[in-house]
Formats: sequence, C-alpha cells, structure tokens
Amino acid sequence: MRAGSLRHRGLLSKEERVQNRSGGYDRQWVDVDKVWAEITMPTGRILSVAEQLKAVISAEIRIRPRADVIAGWRFTDLRSGATYTIEAPLLNNERDMLRLLCSSVPNP
Repeated sequence: MRAGSLRHRGLLSKEERVQNRSGGYDRQWVDVDKVWAEITMPTGRILSVAEQLKAVISAEIRIRPRADVIAGWRFTDLRSGATYTIEAPLLNNERDMLRLLCSSVPNP
C-alpha cells in the first residue's frame, strides 16, 4: 500500500460496557487508536424499513493491516467528523491493506 493515498486521519473506537451506580451497564465508546486511512466509494441509498424511509451512506475505508479490528467498531474521520460503523474488516490477498466496509452512523 502506498502511503500517499492514506490522507485521512481517523479514530478507531470500540464499545465497552461500564457498570453504573444502579448495578446495570452503560454503553461507552472507547478510543483505540488514531490511524491514517483512505476513504473511498461513498454511496447513498434509501431503504424502506418498517414503512419509514432511512438514508444509508456507505463507504470503503482502507487502513494498514491490524489484527484487532472487528465488526461493530467505529471509525471517525477527524477532519469531517463523519462516523462509520465497521460492518466487515477484510484483509486483501497481499496482506498489506485492511478494507473496512462501513455504514454511516446518523447521530453518533
């Protein structure tokens, strides 16, 4: 992978459960690492879910390979503030690039 295409600074976050005072758990996003990434293929579509229209923006984000990234984590573009949920992390055949197939998070 050429470093020139990795021009977006992003933040990887994972969800953790933190115990609250009442004995239950709260959902909290914990920052894992800042990475350089290439964000490509922004597409949009409208889905009809439960008789409501829902806009979904998808993107393919490419980063250097990491073994710890799993589906359900979040990627936030630090310049634009756009937040994406990682649906599938896919390692390419040469094992020099990790493709993150993502969907947008409307209100992070």
